[in-house]
Amino acid sequence: MAEEKEEKMPVDDKPMADKEEGNKDEQKSVDLKKRTKNYLSIIILLAGLLVGSVFVDVAQFVSRQGLSPRAMRQLDVIPFEGRTWVAYSEPVVTVQVVNDSNCKECDVTDAVKMMKRVMPTLLVKEMQFDSADGKALIDQMKIKSLPAFVFDDSVTKTDIYTQAQDIFQKQGNNYTIDTAQIGIQPGKFLTLPTISADDAKTGPDGAKVKLILFSDFQCPYCAAFYTQDLKKAMADYKDKVQFVFKEVPLSIHDKAVPAAMAAECANDQGKFWEMADKLYTDQKTWSAAKTFSATPYASAISGLNMTQFNQCVSSKKFQDKINADNQMAQDFGISGTPAFFVNDQFFGGVVQYSQLQQAIDAQLAK
Repeated sequence: MAEEKEEKMPVDDKPMADKEEGNKDEQKSVDLKKRTKNYLSIIILLAGLLVGSVFVDVAQFVSRQGLSPRAMRQLDVIPFEGRTWVAYSEPVVTVQVVNDSNCKECDVTDAVKMMKRVMPTLLVKEMQFDSADGKALIDQMKIKSLPAFVFDDSVTKTDIYTQAQDIFQKQGNNYTIDTAQIGIQPGKFLTLPTISADDAKTGPDGAKVKLILFSDFQCPYCAAFYTQDLKKAMADYKDKVQFVFKEVPLSIHDKAVPAAMAAECANDQGKFWEMADKLYTDQKTWSAAKTFSATPYASAISGLNMTQFNQCVSSKKFQDKINADNQMAQDFGISGTPAFFVNDQFFGGVVQYSQLQQAIDAQLAK
């Protein structure tokens, strides 16, 4: 019988253990290549951050300390940690708000928001009016009412200063803003208007209550307040209250200044209130005329010397007095008429007689 040959399958000469080791080496090589590729990616990323970062420097990126100066120079808008930072060309402007925390009428929340719209780099620092620093600033800046806004000289480098320089007043190296011109009403007065010898007034000099009215003869609201409320109060409180008139001829009224001059020249002869009655009563007539003439009203006042009156008007004898009254109104933040004080209580605009009566009675009761 023929010998059968055993069929053998090809056998790998390498032992099984060596084969497994080779597979491991191959896998390690693949992993090394992947890691090397990842390392290169990281190096490239860091190099990019170091050389040409748009948002942060590497040190700041690692320490999370903020934005790089490069980013601030190159971008106008930068998102960072959930906020959007906008770059402005204007400097930081510091404003010290001198105020009274106990004064409800002195709230500056809306005023500050309005200012930040036109001065976005504004830095607000609040100061209590009765603190040592507050008192020093009030004296230095001649502050008469609260709230008051005192800016450093950086404000002169802002667009709003360039466009509306007239609303700022310089005192030393600082600037105050005319609150009346930007619609901020005084909440508290630190001083009160003074009464001069040549002011038109009626009632006892020693009266416990002084009502000081700032008014314009061509203002319709002034006419309504004078004829309906003030005249009644003058009759009801003639022995208890002194009523004082200050001239504030507004620039929007073309005949307000000559009318004020006529009233002051009548006052020179002790006839102010008679002239005021006629001017306010007939306001619509002379206000609508092409030119203002006080002659018809002056000639109707008993005892008025017309020669003296006409000379006074033509020479503008009381122009300085009218200017001084107007300046006083501005100093106290009064930009509209009528406006008046009942002692230290201020009223801007027309009020009902009951409100006026209540204010006077409250002052008399003190």
